[in-house]
Parts: sequence; structure tokens; C-alpha cells
Amino acid sequence: MKELIFNIDNREQFNSAALEIFRIQSRLCAPYREFISLAGVDPSKVDSVRKIPFLPVSIFKTHKVICDGLKPEKIFTSSSTTGTTPSSHYVADLSLYTESFMRGFIRFWGDPSEFAILALLPSYLEREGSSLVFMADTLIKESRNPDSGFYLYNFDTLSKKLIKLRETGQKTILLGVSFALLDFVKEFRMQFPQLIVMETGGMKGRGREIPREEMHSILKDGFGVDKIASEYGMAELLSQAYSVGNGLFETPPWMEIFTRDLSNPFRIIDNQTSGGINIIDLANYNSCSFIETQDMGIKEAGNTFRISGRIQNSELRGCNLLLEN
Repeated sequence: MKELIFNIDNREQFNSAALEIFRIQSRLCAPYREFISLAGVDPSKVDSVRKIPFLPVSIFKTHKVICDGLKPEKIFTSSSTTGTTPSSHYVADLSLYTESFMRGFIRFWGDPSEFAILALLPSYLEREGSSLVFMADTLIKESRNPDSGFYLYNFDTLSKKLIKLRETGQKTILLGVSFALLDFVKEFRMQFPQLIVMETGGMKGRGREIPREEMHSILKDGFGVDKIASEYGMAELLSQAYSVGNGLFETPPWMEIFTRDLSNPFRIIDNQTSGGINIIDLANYNSCSFIETQDMGIKEAGNTFRISGRIQNSELRGCNLLLEN
């Protein structure tokens, strides 16, 4: 299966693999099987990807989402605000995650060995089970650059490192959680036009949520760059989408985005229309590849999309069957 999904190069192959994985997971992933049953869906009648039911991401908070007979090699947990339950993703094959994010990174950015990779991820480093920290740690090691590394709140050290890398002309990626990047540029401003600043989101519980455009404007000014890159991922997925700097995300070939009607979460809506974001991540074939997220967005040409914000609880209707039973 691994060879199949990472060698997909057209829509027909993707659709065929997605339907095959759906048939497997509808039998072997107990929470997904129960959700499909409660939704009144007959798996044998699902003959297109648009008919596949998407499991609400909140189920990862309350159920062990993994196919029968598999044991987790690693459990990734989501970040959460005080008093809320984090999601847990039981990953049966950690090498699958590594291959997915490495292939995705190389596809969008190139070989990690070309870069110094700096990771400003304070809130993630301070807890266990972060898939983002695992990914960043692997990329840092693959860079084989002595200047690569993690940073918490030691902004002065980070500033000096960035200045050194700028002066030596080293290609550099600064991967950072949004609130930490904003805090950094409040204290340290610089002109580093060649720097790739990649924000990963992450303002939950860290002050006022601001629109991505406003955040990017502040960061562009603070780092002296003309664009801000973004990474879109979550603990419940083994793949990531990336934006190279205009807020338009693109997925690797084994990942696809759909938008759903908020008043009827089982109805997929047309492109260019705002709705809830659904994701097919074929790399999730040991857990559940069909995820209904709590993000709002618009799918555009090809398999590109924009994120416009989070769905408010009052807007979630009829999608949490497992939580209600």
C-alpha cells in the first residue's frame, strides 16, 4: 500500500486508491465503521470519492482511531487549550509518517540538506507527543547543518543565529508557531530577504486570533521578506499541505481537499464556495484517511485551497454522531 500511495500521479489512481482504502477502513477501523453505520451509509454503495463519509476530527478526542489488530508505534497528540481534551492519533507505522512528510517537504522546498533549518516551536517543545516536533527534528537532522536547531524563548540567540546565516549566504528556513514568530519580531526586527519564514498556525490560547493576512503583513515587515510561507498539518494527519507565500495551499498527490456544506456535512459543495474543509490523506491508511476538520475554507483550481478560519461550535450541526450516542 505504501508504494501505491506515494507513487500516485493522476486523479484516476488517487480515486482508485481512496476507494480501496475506504473499503478496508469501513471494515477494520471500529470508530469509523460505527460512524458510517450511524450515518446510515451502506459502504457497498459508495462508488465515488464524493460519496465517502468523512469522520469528524473530534472523534480522535474520544475514540482510539486505528484499524483492528494494529498496535501503535507512536501516539501523536494535538495541542489544546486549558480544560479541553487533546486528540490522539495512534500511528501504527512511524516510518509511514516520516516518508510522507519527507516526500512532501522535498516536493515543495527541496532537499533538507540544502538548508539550515531553525524551529521556533516553544509550546510544542514543552509537551509530549507533538507530530510537528517529530517532523522538525527529523528535518533538522536531515539538514546535517550545525546551525540547524530548536529554539524556545531564547530570542536573542535566535536573532544572532539568523544574522550569522544571512551574512554567510546560507539558505535558511525558519519554521515557527505563529504566536512565537509574532513575539520574536516585536523584540527583534531584521532584513533577511532570502529567509524562508514558514508559519505553522498555532494561536490557540495565546491571545487574539488575527487574520492570516494581518499576521503575514506583520511578519514580512519584521523579517524583511516579501512573503510568508505556511504549513498546514495536524496531529490527526500524516501529510501536510504547504503555501509558498500567498495563502494558497497545495497538497501532495496522495492528499486531497473537499469542502462541505455546513448545514449538511454529508454534502460536498462546488469549488470556489466557502465551506468546511474535508481531507483525504491516503497516508492515514492504518487509521482513518477521511477527515472532517473544523476549519473553514475555499477549494480553488486543481487541488489548491485557502483557509479562512475555524468553524464556531454553533455552526457544527449533525456531524458528531459518535459523540451523541
